[in-house]
Amino acid sequence: MGRPKGDGARSKSRPSSSSLAASLLPSGAAAVGFGGYVGSSRVDSSFSAEAPTVSLDIDGEVAQHLKRLSRKDPTTKLKALTSLSQLLKEKSASEVAPIIPQWAFEYKKLLLDYNRDVRRATHDTMAYLVRAVGRDLAPHLKYFLGPWWFSQFDSVYEVSLAAKRSFQAAFPAQEKRLDALILGTSEIFMYIEENLKLTPQSMSDKVTATDELEEMHKQVISSSLLALSALLDVLVCLQSERPGFENIKAEPKNASKARATAIAYAEKLFSANKYFIDFLKSKNPGVRSATYSAMRSFIKNIPHAINEENVKTLAVAILGAFQEKDPTCHSPMWETVLLFSKKFPESWTLLNVQNVILNCFWHFLKNGCFGSQQVSYPALILFLDAVPPKAIVGEKFFFDFFKNLWEGRSLSHSLTADQQAFFLALKECFLWALRNASRYCDTLDAIQHLQYALTDEVLLKLMWCEYSQFVSPKDKSAMVPGASPVSSEDTIQTSNMERTENLKMKYPVGYEQDLGKCIVEILSGVYSLENNLLSVFCSVFQNHCIEIFQQIESSGNVEVVIRFVLLLDQHVVKKGETWPLDYLVGPTLAKSFPLIKELDPPDALRFMAAVAYVFGPHKIIQELMGIELGKEQFLQAFNELFIPWCLKDWSVSTSAKLDFLLALMDSEYFTEQWNSIVTYAIYPKDSTLGTSDSKIPVLAVLMEKARERLRKANTLRGSQPEDWQHEFLDIAALSVVNANPPFGTSDARFLRALIGGETKEESSFISRNTLSLIFKEVLRKLLTFVADSTFAWVKCVCSLIPCAGKLSEVRWRSSNHVLEEANFALEVLTGSFFCLKKLDCEIEMIAGILGAIFVIDWEYNSIRTVISSELDVECMEQVKMRMPFCESVHAFRSNISCQFLKSFCLEIRKNLRSILVHMGRWAVLKEDKLDIDKITSLSCLWLLEVMECLCLDQFEEQMLLDEFLGRSDFWPLWIMPNANSQERSAVLNTDCTTIDESGNQKFVILIDKLISRIGFHRVIAGAVAHDSPTVSEEPTVNLTTSEVSYSRAWLAAEILCTWKWPGGSAFSSFLPLLSAYVISQDYSPAHGLLDSIVSILLDGALMHGESGELTPGNVWPGLYHEAESISEPFLRALIALLSTLFQKNIWGKVKAVSYFRMLREKLFIGETVNLNCLNVLPACMEVFIAPLSIASDASHKSDQPDDFIECELHVTVVDWLRKTACFPPLNTWQSGKDMEGWFQLVLSCYPVSAAKGVNCIKKQRSIDSLERGVLFELFRKQRQNFGAATLINKLPMVQVLLSKLLLVSVAYCWEDFNHDDWEFVLYRLRWWIESTVVMMEEVAESVNDAITSSSTCSDLEATLNKLMLTASNVDHSAINIARNALAAFSLFCGHLGNENNELEDNLNPLTNDRWEIMKDRIYECILRLFFSTGVAESIEGSFCSESSSFIAASRLEDSQFWELVASSVAESSSHARDKAAKSVDMWGLSKGPLDSLYAILFSSKPLPHLQFAAYTLLSSEPISHVAFISEEFKTSFDEDTSSNQGSVLPDLASEQNFRLRDEISFMFERFPREVLDMDLLACKRVNLFVIWSLLLSHLVSLPSSTSAREKMVQYMQDTADSTILDCIFQHIPLESLAGSSLKRKELPPAVSRAATAAAHAITTGSVLLSVENLWPLEAEKMTSLAGAIYGLMLCMLPAYVREWFNSIRDRSRSSMIESFTIRWCSPLLIKNELNQIKKADFADENFSVSVSKSANEVVATYTKDETGMDLVIRLPASYPLRSVDVDCTRSLGISDVKQRKWLMSMMLFVRNQNGALAESIRIWKSNFDKEFEGVEECPICYSVIHTSNHSLPRLACKTCKHKFHSACLYKWFSTSHKSTCPLCQSPF
Repeated sequence: MGRPKGDGARSKSRPSSSSLAASLLPSGAAAVGFGGYVGSSRVDSSFSAEAPTVSLDIDGEVAQHLKRLSRKDPTTKLKALTSLSQLLKEKSASEVAPIIPQWAFEYKKLLLDYNRDVRRATHDTMAYLVRAVGRDLAPHLKYFLGPWWFSQFDSVYEVSLAAKRSFQAAFPAQEKRLDALILGTSEIFMYIEENLKLTPQSMSDKVTATDELEEMHKQVISSSLLALSALLDVLVCLQSERPGFENIKAEPKNASKARATAIAYAEKLFSANKYFIDFLKSKNPGVRSATYSAMRSFIKNIPHAINEENVKTLAVAILGAFQEKDPTCHSPMWETVLLFSKKFPESWTLLNVQNVILNCFWHFLKNGCFGSQQVSYPALILFLDAVPPKAIVGEKFFFDFFKNLWEGRSLSHSLTADQQAFFLALKECFLWALRNASRYCDTLDAIQHLQYALTDEVLLKLMWCEYSQFVSPKDKSAMVPGASPVSSEDTIQTSNMERTENLKMKYPVGYEQDLGKCIVEILSGVYSLENNLLSVFCSVFQNHCIEIFQQIESSGNVEVVIRFVLLLDQHVVKKGETWPLDYLVGPTLAKSFPLIKELDPPDALRFMAAVAYVFGPHKIIQELMGIELGKEQFLQAFNELFIPWCLKDWSVSTSAKLDFLLALMDSEYFTEQWNSIVTYAIYPKDSTLGTSDSKIPVLAVLMEKARERLRKANTLRGSQPEDWQHEFLDIAALSVVNANPPFGTSDARFLRALIGGETKEESSFISRNTLSLIFKEVLRKLLTFVADSTFAWVKCVCSLIPCAGKLSEVRWRSSNHVLEEANFALEVLTGSFFCLKKLDCEIEMIAGILGAIFVIDWEYNSIRTVISSELDVECMEQVKMRMPFCESVHAFRSNISCQFLKSFCLEIRKNLRSILVHMGRWAVLKEDKLDIDKITSLSCLWLLEVMECLCLDQFEEQMLLDEFLGRSDFWPLWIMPNANSQERSAVLNTDCTTIDESGNQKFVILIDKLISRIGFHRVIAGAVAHDSPTVSEEPTVNLTTSEVSYSRAWLAAEILCTWKWPGGSAFSSFLPLLSAYVISQDYSPAHGLLDSIVSILLDGALMHGESGELTPGNVWPGLYHEAESISEPFLRALIALLSTLFQKNIWGKVKAVSYFRMLREKLFIGETVNLNCLNVLPACMEVFIAPLSIASDASHKSDQPDDFIECELHVTVVDWLRKTACFPPLNTWQSGKDMEGWFQLVLSCYPVSAAKGVNCIKKQRSIDSLERGVLFELFRKQRQNFGAATLINKLPMVQVLLSKLLLVSVAYCWEDFNHDDWEFVLYRLRWWIESTVVMMEEVAESVNDAITSSSTCSDLEATLNKLMLTASNVDHSAINIARNALAAFSLFCGHLGNENNELEDNLNPLTNDRWEIMKDRIYECILRLFFSTGVAESIEGSFCSESSSFIAASRLEDSQFWELVASSVAESSSHARDKAAKSVDMWGLSKGPLDSLYAILFSSKPLPHLQFAAYTLLSSEPISHVAFISEEFKTSFDEDTSSNQGSVLPDLASEQNFRLRDEISFMFERFPREVLDMDLLACKRVNLFVIWSLLLSHLVSLPSSTSAREKMVQYMQDTADSTILDCIFQHIPLESLAGSSLKRKELPPAVSRAATAAAHAITTGSVLLSVENLWPLEAEKMTSLAGAIYGLMLCMLPAYVREWFNSIRDRSRSSMIESFTIRWCSPLLIKNELNQIKKADFADENFSVSVSKSANEVVATYTKDETGMDLVIRLPASYPLRSVDVDCTRSLGISDVKQRKWLMSMMLFVRNQNGALAESIRIWKSNFDKEFEGVEECPICYSVIHTSNHSLPRLACKTCKHKFHSACLYKWFSTSHKSTCPLCQSPF
């Protein structure tokens, strides 16, 4: 039984000694104590142990709650206590007093409850009770005191705290609490005595579980012992020693009597409980801990209770307590042991000390005190002091003590505090043993022997031996102040490294430090105790050092000694003690210095450097020289002895020597010493030359170490960089930097050490002037490398750096020398880069260095791009040679933070930005080794990098963009920014011929990429946040937002005029970004960006209007690609922009009115027509007319009403119409631009729109009768001389205008047309369409001729060029005319349909049947047009893959025209389709009409409307019946299509009788597995779905009783890869429904879309709707198509789907598919099947069928003569995924064998049937009929009619004469691998 709230082990907060009594008492006013009693009277009161009867005075509710306290359930008790507490708060003392006896009884029981919450709530209730009753508690106090005191020592902290609070509530003052204890002393002891007598069995009520009783008993015993211990401390202790009662001055009344009573009771308890020894044996640590506390209290307070009779017994129990392993018991254990040893030392003599005490004690130490290190280690020194000397053998005892203590150290490192406690105990105990050696020795010699032995065995053999094994694997000099990193030759040997790592794995971090500190403090204590004892350690230390110094190669052991010396410094030397130098280090140096001078051991030199830093250079030199030295002698020795020795040529010990040399520099003599060092190093006495090459490495390391010392220096001399500067260092630095290649290996290192600047804090050791000269030389070397680049734009950087010309002459060298100099410069710069900040005044130089770094980094980016390009060999070699250095510069540049670059002053950043901006421009405009996309991408990244690194705020960013976009020789082409204008205006470029257009395009590409990266608002709009801070250092003026503008309308206009560029265009790239910006919240119309752009473009259009070629207007407004036909850049850009703004409702009617009026005013200059404006206005009106014709909305309020504007527009247009009507008819024109312009202007005012696609064309404006009349008059004027003249020789523009006029007239004036008008219109329309048909047929013929004439591979390229030229040589003017004709024809067909639906008395000429013939002829022309482009594409595709897209790509340019063609094709009649197909078939080309349709359907450059039109033709008559079958099987298939299934079924022995066309068979059979891993919108996947849609639709159209359908079903069953269904469910994410029910109402959108499409396909038997909506492709549309195909598959191919479903191995997937089918498909399918069976006419009196829709069952009854049987067909809920169940419920006159055979045949028919169940039942019935007619069954399948292909057994064995189904026999042969008869085994 568990104990979630039981009272287990003692809480950590629970006291275990006399301190417990004090912890029970709070401080302050409510201080906890144990004295005081409320009231002056002493009342004896006692209660019976039995439950008292409930007094009649007790409130009934209270009595009820008291009664509930006796329940066993803790929840009931808790609720009762809570309710009781609430009632006690509300009642008075008189009301509460009667319940005290009953409560006292329950209180005592509740304190022993197992549940801790019950005990805590009991004390809370007690607190409420004592507050309520007050003094009325006095008569009953004695009964409460025992349990009350006991409960304050509960093992659960919350319970004990609640008990203390209730006790304090009764006795707030300390004195009163003590009085209460004195008053109830006897009762408390009696209660404790009762508790100690309890056993688990005596506590049992025969209900409580055993484990709970055990826990309760342990809790009672431990709390009772602690209560006893605390009570003795309170009552028996001296007043000054009472815990918590020190402030009580006077002895309480009756205290002596209480003390006597307590002693008497305690002695009685001590004796009766066998001295509590049995409790020490308890398995519960809480009981043992409490027992130790009780024993301690007895030893302290009642020592006389321990006498001769029991002392030995207690000694064994107490002194042998070190076997205690629970750390929670160790604190009271140590208190008891120490106190017992102090009180009864003679007890040690009564025992076998070794066996009873020491063996356990050694084990205790060896095990790290079993986890109580912080408690036990501090007690060890007290234990040593308490051990009687006579009880032990001194030397052996101490050796064993320290040995076992040392062995336990490894268990003392889990916590840092444990480790520190160990070393503190070790030190204290060791020094105590030395000081108290006289206790254990009688003579002086014996004392010294013991001291020396302890020093040798413990200090040396244990502590120093282990410490000396530590070797730091890290930087060995890091421990030495001022020492620098050690060079590679000073590495530590692997063995030492491994040894150190092993130690570090064994001991934690800090162990070595603590051990060393312990040794140092012990040595200090030894020195203060006895100087001679140091000699032992000093001797070992000296020998150890000399042994290390004798090793020439570094071993790493010296690090231990150095760290030890540093510890001496830290803990001894700095406290003023001199013995380390006098006794330890000094003698060691004096003895070893001659050896060191001779061998130059690096370890010894590092040791000397360390001791020099610790003890000072003066003292160390004195020790080395062996005499006292003054200043002169000190400097002389330093100059003559140590400088030459340390500054010798480079060796393995040079680094250590230099450390030692610097350590010998005294701050008092620093200047003299440093001067001597530098002078000797640069101008040695034995050399007349400058700095020799051999000294450079030494100088480099010296300066590095000097810099390291500078970092750690104090405020004395040598702590400032100026102290280290020297004129000789400047001379040496300039000599090195100006040297010619090759450079020394340490030259750059020397310069870096002198210059500093590797970090921001480092200072320079040379003068500012020298620093400037060095960096100028660095710049020169970098520029030399830049000038040697293979990239033209990189070489130009020299001309951009102003100071480049001021530098010394550029010394042109070989490429190798250039690279060496560049590497040297970079190495210097890398280590001194931050020093550039000190040269802010050198603006040009710093900007040049930074610019060179950036440019070389950019060159690296370019090299990485061009490295794989085709370059000549010489350039490639040069590029590869420069690559490593450029890569190094790239790494260096990557480490320079933007914050550091921004910290330079404004002038430096300006100069650097200017350099980099111009480099970026030149890279784009001048680079010819990289393609446009690569160089513009790189330049974009570079410009962004400059922005990020050099612009502090948005203002600086905009200024940088202004500089970057500024005018140059190559940019801009159309509009020039006016840099001198504060309004940021623009000027039109009147001479565009001087600028290279390709350079302009490159720049636009770059800007396009820049906009996509940082946004339109920053590049074009120049947006600057209102709160953008100006951090620039130049003086600024506070400007409002309107005063500061960075808008670049000119740039937007320039991009729009450029129109197209590689990788983008104004339509695809720029205008969408512009639209998105102006729609966003960032744009404010007040900024006027759009108006500025339009104004610039309009001015340009008006300026170039006369020179520009007049472009035909468009009556189809809002079509972007129409702007392509405008050749004039400004007008094209203007129309594109205006179309975007009005189409997306960014601008509304107000803007349209404004610009309409402005252009109308500009149309005339006085009385003269402004031809420029006339040329511009038509295109603008095409855009304006739509918003001008609609009513104003709330967002576009106008100052004038809509009717006024409409009237104004009406008047203007009528005026324009009348002016145009004055011109002669179009067919009489020969020329005349002004007339053409007016015509275009008028036509632009009458737009037509395709609101729901091109098949729903209608007029867009409403005009009144006057305007319509003038327009109709203009139309009638064009009919003059109709029929008398032809249009063949007329101007193309005339035909365009006439076609548009006819379209407008049919749209707006058709109701006024008469018979002649319609005849005129249709004649012209047919003529234009036929002209286009002729043109497209000529294209097809040219393609066919080009391919047929190509016979060899050598002709491939020429043929491809010819095909490309043929596809591009399409007359787009004729296409535009035909487009208008098609639109007019579509309107005509719409009017014709509407008129046919009107009343019969309608006199409109459209009611004439003649127009239907004309309409059919035009449809035939359109179909020929459709077939011709498809044939051309099919022929191209058959040639090669490269040519397959020429024709398809050419159609994209005229997409609107082909959409109209497709719309008309879809609306055409079957007769027109048949005639058009036959005409193409008779054409004689290599491809026919079906090839044409498949080519369009699977085009590589598809147009959605064309694809759907091709699908429509393929899936409908008259083409569908020949669209799928291969040519060689088409005849037999056609015959089967019309033949009914009679009594004899055709034999389909194999699938050779049926085959699909090649275009689809490959996809049908092989594509599924390929597309399974493709993207969900992959072209092959889409084509596969379309093929399945076509085949399923065709299957639906075939009659169910025809052999053709059976053939096709069988083919699909046998050859179709079922992976198609896996592909389908890739689009239906059923995984999103995992864990949820498919029956819920809300499905995920994709699943819902698929379910709806599947249900629609099942209901209608068609997927046409999903196919129609498929294009343009989207994931959602593919999901709908997938659902529709799945639904139709379930209808038409149920067995095929079932076979796939049964093959699924993933159960979760099959379950989801089944659930989806049950929910959305199966109900509809079952309903259809049952309806078809019910409606089926089996026409036979022997056969009947009944249907039960509620049970989804079909009962088929077959009777013949006197035989018959009933078969029940049950459709499962997941039909058709699960097989239909067939059962025979009744049979008559049929044998069991035949019954089983017939049942099996029915089952096979219904399960293998791909189609309706009604058909399978019909075939099964035919099978029975054949059997009864005597037709033999097939011996293989036991059926007359084959279950799959429904054939009869035809193939007979020549031997046994049995007949077989051909399909069964084929399967038998293939599976048995033999060709013998299945029955007689004879050869077949």
